[in-house]
Amino acid sequence: MKPNILLLITDQQRWDAMGCSGGWVNTPNLDRIAGEGIRFNNCVTTSPVCIPTRLSLATGLYPHNTGVWDNMNHTLSPETPTWMQSIRAAGYRTSLFGKTHLHPHNGDLRDREDLMHSYGLDDVNEIGGPRASARVKSYMTEMWDQKGLWDAYREDYNERFSNKPYTVRPSVLGLENYADVYVGQQAKNYLNEYNRDEPWCCWVSFGGPHEPWDTPEPYASMYDPEEMPTPIPRPPIGDRPIGNLDKKMKNMNPEFEYGEEGKLRADYAGNITLIDDQIGEILDTIQMRGELDNTVIIFSSDHGEMNGDYGLIYKSNFLNGAVRVPLLVRTPDTLKHTTLNRVSDTPVEWIDIGPTLVEAAGGKIEHRQFGKSLCNTVTDTNFSHREYAISEYGGEVMLLNQEWKVALNTDGDVYLLFNVQNDPDETNNLAGLPKMQELETQLRLQILEFLSQAYTKK
Repeated sequence: MKPNILLLITDQQRWDAMGCSGGWVNTPNLDRIAGEGIRFNNCVTTSPVCIPTRLSLATGLYPHNTGVWDNMNHTLSPETPTWMQSIRAAGYRTSLFGKTHLHPHNGDLRDREDLMHSYGLDDVNEIGGPRASARVKSYMTEMWDQKGLWDAYREDYNERFSNKPYTVRPSVLGLENYADVYVGQQAKNYLNEYNRDEPWCCWVSFGGPHEPWDTPEPYASMYDPEEMPTPIPRPPIGDRPIGNLDKKMKNMNPEFEYGEEGKLRADYAGNITLIDDQIGEILDTIQMRGELDNTVIIFSSDHGEMNGDYGLIYKSNFLNGAVRVPLLVRTPDTLKHTTLNRVSDTPVEWIDIGPTLVEAAGGKIEHRQFGKSLCNTVTDTNFSHREYAISEYGGEVMLLNQEWKVALNTDGDVYLLFNVQNDPDETNNLAGLPKMQELETQLRLQILEFLSQAYTKK
């Protein structure tokens, strides 16, 4: 009997923001998935910003293939092959609850359900992200409007972003109407009522913990800001080539008051625990259906959030806080393993999710793409899945292997170089040092070799 498939995606969740990975966020349900499956400790997003990486997830292509290097108005062509289509072709009923960002967030998302069907998604309840939901129509914002909450949401949104975007205060929506609760409940209800003959593939795509920092009570007060991890300080630039990160540090300098980063992180942690509780309700529903042991579960996030590291907020850079993401894979086979809480340190990429799900569904991906199924690694955590993982943003390329992280700027010069074993917090940038010249040349050639192999016409 084919397994059911549950894909859980959050937006802007750092790799260390789980109980099982960082220890500072309470996530019992994600910890359970990790305990019964595999946690991939070195997963990097294909691009540390929303639209390029979500496009990469759907297609298995890199930004240099798609031409989408940053957030922009882009609609994935309905003719583009996706892993969702391959799952559907394998005999599954596919569904989506939440955010995709595979087309522009404007107008009424319900008018584009035919487009979503062409991508391979049968049953759709799509929402915009937290920012877009101030203007985009959806089933969710229609509910807000009917309850007289949408105007208040808009007013709160406008006040935040016209004054201090990193203001921390609870959402005007309250817990019941909060977007992440809406997504979780819609998915739960759908699965509870599912009565078709086909196995189901349900993609639950939460909009949180993406800013603004507006977690509702009681989650807003769940964590003590003084107990949050201390932000990683910004080191001096030094004598080296300059890249995108340096531009971010020059142009984005939030004037944090004392303890403010702790407040951001406490609110952020509360949002993740809220989402974890929604995931728990979904898992309970699948359990009550008698299907949990025959369900493949993957959890990940599109990119991270700096939350004060390097004096930065948001993402759009190659530092750990933005580029490393959580990845958990739990299958019926991992349940049979005698060892719990297995961890794999092999480099993996966010685009490996689609091929993994297709193989688990017994399907095939016929189109050219660059994701690689993780099924072999799920069986053997010592399996070397990739020699290195790649991320791209704004014309720049980053490579991560088990010893080094390197990033090239748009001129092809190495401007970030970290020894990930000796410098896990990335505070000692070795780029530009004479003694690193030979290593820089080797890593640059490795990136060029990757680009030559992973080139395809749009």
